[in-house]
Amino acid sequence: MFDNHATHNPYASKRSVMYGRKGMVATSQPLAANVGLDILKQGGNAVDAAIATAAALTVVEPTGCGIGGDAFALVWFNNKLHGLNASGKSPAKLTPKELAERGHQEMPLYGWEPVTVPGCPASWSALSKKFGVLPFKDLLAPAIELAQTGFPVSPVISYLWEKAFTEFSKEFSGEATSHWFDTFAPQGQAPKAGEIFASPGHAKTLTQLADSHCESFYRGELAQEIDSFSRKSGGLIRQSDLAEYQVEWVEPISVNYRGYDVWEIPPNGQGIVALMGLNIAKQFDFSDRESISAYHHQIEAMKLAYIDGHEHVTQQDKMRVSSEQLLSDEYAERRGRLIGEQALTPQAGDPKAGGTVYLATADKDGNMVSFIQSNYHGFGSGVVIPGTGIAMQNRGHNFSLDPEHVNYLQPSKQTFHTIIPGFISKQQQAVGAFGVMGGFMQPQGHMQMIINMTDFGLNPQAALDAPRWQWMGAKKIGLEATVPQHIVQGLMEKGHEIEIATDTTTYGRGQIILKDPQSGVLCGGTESRTDGHIASW
Repeated sequence: MFDNHATHNPYASKRSVMYGRKGMVATSQPLAANVGLDILKQGGNAVDAAIATAAALTVVEPTGCGIGGDAFALVWFNNKLHGLNASGKSPAKLTPKELAERGHQEMPLYGWEPVTVPGCPASWSALSKKFGVLPFKDLLAPAIELAQTGFPVSPVISYLWEKAFTEFSKEFSGEATSHWFDTFAPQGQAPKAGEIFASPGHAKTLTQLADSHCESFYRGELAQEIDSFSRKSGGLIRQSDLAEYQVEWVEPISVNYRGYDVWEIPPNGQGIVALMGLNIAKQFDFSDRESISAYHHQIEAMKLAYIDGHEHVTQQDKMRVSSEQLLSDEYAERRGRLIGEQALTPQAGDPKAGGTVYLATADKDGNMVSFIQSNYHGFGSGVVIPGTGIAMQNRGHNFSLDPEHVNYLQPSKQTFHTIIPGFISKQQQAVGAFGVMGGFMQPQGHMQMIINMTDFGLNPQAALDAPRWQWMGAKKIGLEATVPQHIVQGLMEKGHEIEIATDTTTYGRGQIILKDPQSGVLCGGTESRTDGHIASW
């Protein structure tokens, strides 16, 4: 994979692949990437850099993440891969009966009802305690300064901010969501690109997190403020929900694809969908990226994987089938035999029968972090705790209200989760960290990036810049406008219903850092669909 880094990049028009030796941070916002690099230069390791970058992203990219969101991480440390699931559970008072009494027949997107316990602050604390070398306060200090003194808003973030402001101005009413405008549009509009935006309340909250190692959020003053506002404005989350929260250290799951082990966090995350897609796809030969066959078979593999994910994945101990069953070669082969020359309307199989931000960091000692955090849908639920800058996530929107569905809403339950960090290894050695932001596009982006690098020999930047597709249900497929016309026509002839994208921000925003096993040189790619940046040393 690394041997192809210097090859000609037929897709990159905005960026070249980047190299470094002592450290690297790749993420979707330049100021945040530079925060992480500064931490590395101060003697921090890849984990310290990831925490500092993640905290800074809650300030400079609130359109995708916040203190009130969730997080996942894959950490390669001392030649071992560790998995962290920092997703929260539904409040104990959130029940289908309560929602029905409030007039909801399905999970709403905005307001208090889809709010689940945030795991993001706990993830920072847990990572620091287990792997960090610098004091926790030092890691949050740059984010505090950005929030207190302000920062120039970057172009893509300004665009997404304006979209959210326009939508929220129509959607929001009532006390629960009124403080979003006070916090994120204090001048009565979204900030323009280049405009300085400051958030003193956010700075105050980050300071409390730094001083308490995030305990304040779960068992202190911030927890009390969340509880108080929830009770006052119709919310169901309580201080007891926050106090009970703990992150989970989990064993990552993997499949082998073309000689590389591709790793994801196990359910409740949807990373297993990417692995199922690769497991099906490896049955087919992808010798030419610009062939109709390559597109068709990748799409069909992902459709089958996705429909299985939505049928079977929820909180792991409540699943009716195991990850091992879903990832078995026998089941993948059985699913692969369903793929023919025409587009399928996929149906879930039975294996028993046979808004988000992403960052990657690396340090001089070979440690690497693949980290992702999110408020789920843009800014989240629209609920902002007054004076704190805390925008609460709306992750509960993914729960089903169908009692027969595996992801049926229950009190204190984790829902099917969209955010997924990825990692690659080969022969028990780290190859690199990768990820893609963008809701249900994420596993589709993971599969496409892996195939781009392994089957088609693209370097990380080329793998990110290459045109993308996404399955949108039934036979409907979205394609970026840069997909060649003969591919578009060929897929239509195979029965795919094609929609050409007008907004590429919905096609994922990824980062990749790979490491040369011999020289230790780091090679990074960053997303051309956002304000992506690689800070290297």
